[in-house]
Formats: sequence, structure tokens, C-alpha cells
Amino acid sequence: MNPSGAVLIVDDELRSRESLQRVLSEEFDVLCAQNAQEAEAILAGDLVQVILCDQRMPGETGVDFLRRVRETWPDPVRMIISGFSESEDIIAGVNEAGIYQYITKPWHPERLIDCVRDAVKLYRMQKEPGGLGADAKPSHDTLNRVLADRRREQRRMFEFDRIVHEPDGPMGATLALARRATRYDISVLITGASGAGKELLARAIHFGSARGDKSFVVENCGALPDELLESELFGCKKGAYTGAYQDRIGLFELADGGSIFLDEVGETSPAFQVKLLRVLQEHEIRPLGAARSRKVDVRVISATNRDLESEVEAGRFRRDLFYRLNAFPIHLPSLAERPDDIPAIAANLLAEVNRAFRRNVKSFAPETMALLRAHSWPGNIRELRNEIQRMVAMSDDDAPLAPELLSPRMGSGPTAALPGDALKDQVESLERAIIARALEELDGNISRAAERLGLSRVGLRAKIERYQLRRDLNDVG
Repeated sequence: MNPSGAVLIVDDELRSRESLQRVLSEEFDVLCAQNAQEAEAILAGDLVQVILCDQRMPGETGVDFLRRVRETWPDPVRMIISGFSESEDIIAGVNEAGIYQYITKPWHPERLIDCVRDAVKLYRMQKEPGGLGADAKPSHDTLNRVLADRRREQRRMFEFDRIVHEPDGPMGATLALARRATRYDISVLITGASGAGKELLARAIHFGSARGDKSFVVENCGALPDELLESELFGCKKGAYTGAYQDRIGLFELADGGSIFLDEVGETSPAFQVKLLRVLQEHEIRPLGAARSRKVDVRVISATNRDLESEVEAGRFRRDLFYRLNAFPIHLPSLAERPDDIPAIAANLLAEVNRAFRRNVKSFAPETMALLRAHSWPGNIRELRNEIQRMVAMSDDDAPLAPELLSPRMGSGPTAALPGDALKDQVESLERAIIARALEELDGNISRAAERLGLSRVGLRAKIERYQLRRDLNDVG
């Protein structure tokens, strides 16, 4: 085990966990948990010296979690990360939770490492004033076993079989194509709408490939200006630019032997595209300010919600880079294109929300599920997750989630069915609204609307007649 000790990161956001782990793992053994239950299981093994917890988590704040931890596991040094430097809920709970320090976002890597170093020193002093005693840290073998188990668990977490879908639906063909991509060490370009799950598919490709035991790192190329993006991906030498206080390893070097996922690659500038092209051609990177290049062996999986071929024709994206990235193209269908998957996806997300919120909501009311299936979901799975979180938060018990818990944009809510109406009238009113919306969104195409709603064309036509919804309809498949 690294003599600096084991650090536990508790954060519900995957990218945030990976970012913290990436910085800290150069000096510390790092364990990660996405929720309180996972964190408590790790703490029960007596492996942790420092807990680094995000403040904003669903169901429970970081301060509340650390307050509970203090009662059962008082030894680990507790730290909080927050986006608000003077957040009242943090300040009020610092003493009660025994929080050693809180770090504000955006955090600086060197500052973060210094804070954790100090926390490890404090842990040692608490265990034995003269230094770290023989029993003050977990054994090397025990921690290595736990770390290996976590790596295996991560691989299982992102297996293709974990991606919820109906085998005969459009997602089945996409996953079959993606499985083929795991066999060959070539660049993959995933296209599809924002929120459709491109990163999840990229992880499945990586962990299903021969590189699955190595690093998988992620960067959103549209979130940073060129200079910072270049530093983040290729690294930099101390003094290369204002704010470069020390040498920094880039993500390509950290991913050596593994894979890098370049999200929103279509947002990069032509100037940066030249530098990225060189990396793909030469298989080497040159950190900012460095005199020499370094060889790297990295598989590139990229993603975009843009039509890159149109971008190439418009002169906004380099043709040669496009062909480098597009060696194995995969298109990910949107949620609106796979309505039959929605019940299973919603049930899976509900289970996640239950764990995060410490609730036990079992299911959705049939009327609610009908509305979920009929919605167009412009925000895709991300929007569906948010909707389910809201519904669970709004519910007062663990009964099936009723349609009035949906947000107004879903076409339900208290005004959708008045309390005085008979149940039959409420159900018919809801059904009419669902069918009308489906027809409107599909430009009156009865065949497609029937498919989305799980009805036969004959059955849907009968309901259209019944609810007097006939407009400019067609029956084109």
C-alpha cells in the first residue's frame, strides 16, 4: 500500500469521482463510492484514513452523511467538497460532523493534494502521537484485494448486458455493432443526441475490450478553451502558461494502455483539431512547454451530437481528422426512437433513485407509464432520470408513482384530472391527451403513433374516432 494511506471519495457523479481519483491516485490509494451505502460498506472494512465527500448528493447532504459516519467510524479524517464557500448548511454542521476541512469548487489539484496530505498526517497523529503505528493502517494485501475487487466490479458495472433495452428494438442492433468494436483496436465515433447515453456505450466498449483492465479517462472537449484543453489532454510543464505552477500529466498519458473518451469532439476549434490529428497519426503527445514528445498507446473513442460530415463540408471540421475518428462509426438512437425500452429503463432508474434517496417506491401507476412512453424526451435518458427523481421527491409514500406527480411539461399534474371527475372520465381524459400528443409529435402518422403507444393501427384508429381526434392523419409506415 502507498504509505500515504487510503482515501475514500464519496460522490454520486461518476465524472466527478473519476476526476478526484485521477488527481489523488498519483500519491494515495483511492477507493470510490457513489452513495452512502457503498461508502459504509467500505468503511466497515477498516481501510480508510481520509473521507472526501461531495456536499450535494441526492437524498442526503455530505454533512449529514459525515455526521452519521462520525458516530460509527470516528477515526477517519472527514473532509467536504462544496460549490459554495460560505454555504450555511456546511458551516452549521462542521462541528457536529467533525469535519476537518471543506474545499470549495472549482478545486485546484495541487491544493487538493496538500489538503489530503495534511488530513493523512492528522490521522497518523490521532492514532499514535509519535507516528503511524503498525495497526494504524490496513495491510497492503487487504487493500490490494479490495482495489482489485473494485476494478472487477467496475468492469461488471459497465458490461453490455447492463445497458437496458428490448432485444428486438433499435438499441439491440446498436449494441451488436458495439460488441464487434470491442474485438478490434480501432477508433470509434459514437453519434447521437445529448443525453442518449454515449458515454455509457463508450465505457461498455472499453471494459469489454482487451484494454478493459487499464485506464478509461473522459474529457468533454466542448467545456474548455483550446489552451486548457491542450493542457488537460497532453499535459504541461511548469511555467508553460499562467497558472501552470508545476508539471502536469495529461489524460492521454494517464490513459496509456487504455482508452480515452473525447466527448463533444465536434465542438473543438480547427486549431486544436490539427494537434489532435497529430496525436492520432504519430501516437505521441508533446506536453505544453516540453521539448520532447512522448509515445502513448491509447484507444480513442469519441462522441458528438453534431453531423460531422456536414461540419466537414462547411469547413468547420477537418476532413482528415474526421476519417481518423470515424474508423468504426456507431449511431445511438434517441429515447424517442425506442419507446419500448422506456418501461425497463424507468424501472432501472427508479431503483437507482430509491437507493440514493433511501426510499422504497416500487413502481409507476399505469397512467404514469403511459405518459412516460408518449413523451418525446428531448433530453433523453438524462431528462427521464430527472423526472423520476422529481416524482420520488414529490411523493409522500411508497405507493406507485401517480401521474399528478409528473412535471407540467409532461401533460399531467393536478389540472389534468379534476378531483370531482369520475375515475373513468379521468382515465379517458388522460388517454385522449396521450394519443393527441403522440399524433402531434409524429405529424399524424398513425402507424408510428400506434407503434409508440403499443397499439394496433386498428385499435388506435378506433380511439381516434372515439375521442374525435381526426385531423390530417396518414397511415404511412
